[in-house]
Amino acid sequence: MADSTAPARFTRRTFLGWWMAGLLTATVVVGLAPILVYLWPAPPKGQKKLPVTVALDKPLDQLANGEAVKFDAPTSPNTAFIMANGGGDNAPGALAFGGFAVKDTNGKPHVFAINCSHLGCPIAVNTTDSTFDCPCHGSRFHLDGTVLHGPATAPLSDLSWKQGSDPKTIVVDGLELGF
Repeated sequence: MADSTAPARFTRRTFLGWWMAGLLTATVVVGLAPILVYLWPAPPKGQKKLPVTVALDKPLDQLANGEAVKFDAPTSPNTAFIMANGGGDNAPGALAFGGFAVKDTNGKPHVFAINCSHLGCPIAVNTTDSTFDCPCHGSRFHLDGTVLHGPATAPLSDLSWKQGSDPKTIVVDGLELGF
């Protein structure tokens, strides 16, 4: 009868099986780690979400119907605006470095990101036709942000905002970039 207190012996087959399993696991980890870092990057150091105060050239309540005012994100410190919604090339949470405060033809105020929803080119105001025009591919938008003419299929992205402490300022959701 076999002694039950005798130590278990590892056979060569068991050793090779464990060695191959360890080698295969290490190979998978080494090959998969860079892909995971690419898919889920670490958050950038120094970035923080904060409200960004922007000075307008003209108070929003004094804009005429169909009039727009362009503004840029402050550069000291480096900041960007966070898009509240979007479609096409723009996505909620994407960044914009400028925008437009506008009263549409019905008198309703809007604040849009400067990025075209087609491929992200900066749009411009066409005062003659009361539209936003994209110089890159010819997309046109109504002053309420909806598409007038493609190739863009999605409306302009809104920026979340509120009135500032004085009539010439608005406060937009933004991000301090940390560089």
